[in-house]
Amino acid sequence: MDSNISSYFSERKSEWKKHSGQESWTVFKIMAEFVEGFEKMSEIGPCVSIFGSARTKPGTKYYELATEVASKLTQAGFGVITGGGPGIMEAGNKGANEAGGASVGLNIMLPFEQHSNPYIDQDKDINFDYFFVRKVMFVKYSQGFVVIPGGFGTLDELFEALTLIQTEKIDQFPVVLMGKEFWSGLTDWIKNTLLEAHGNISPQDMDLFTVVDTADEAVAYITNFYQKHLLKPNF
Repeated sequence: MDSNISSYFSERKSEWKKHSGQESWTVFKIMAEFVEGFEKMSEIGPCVSIFGSARTKPGTKYYELATEVASKLTQAGFGVITGGGPGIMEAGNKGANEAGGASVGLNIMLPFEQHSNPYIDQDKDINFDYFFVRKVMFVKYSQGFVVIPGGFGTLDELFEALTLIQTEKIDQFPVVLMGKEFWSGLTDWIKNTLLEAHGNISPQDMDLFTVVDTADEAVAYITNFYQKHLLKPNF
């Protein structure tokens, strides 16, 4: 090994040991977030999570669509879970709040974009330091995902859910992509490249999600699913 590289790592061994000694205490912080999340979320009842961009502005097409689908999900008997921030998250909480339903925010502090929106029920505004704990809450307590146009975070939530369903780590639940124009490039790539060109997924994996344009279609897809399946936490 190059002497400069060897010296570099040798000097940093003490730094590594110092940080590793703090890891045991981190476990207790993680446990505390899980306990708080499980206790609060288990009392809320059946919910659907709405995902989408934090940068979407009020009055735009997808903001209004998120508000509408949240309101109609509430009227169908579901609460609404979002990431608790602005944009599509705010729109989802707004629709649920104005329709008188449970409006849940699973918030996390970020360098930009994220702050709690004003439409979250006060007793259902839960804050997290760890992304992975927050993601567990979304998956465990959601009876469906409604995915509205967004960025990397939205895609992360979408593909994590599809992976967990595909690998049977959780029971199947409805995953609805809203906005055919927005999602068509991605769904075509999944079908043409992942499935047909390379065989990296199975034909039945294309049935793990649906793509719709309207709030009524989204709500109908979810409610029809639960005419055949039990409402329960996913694991």
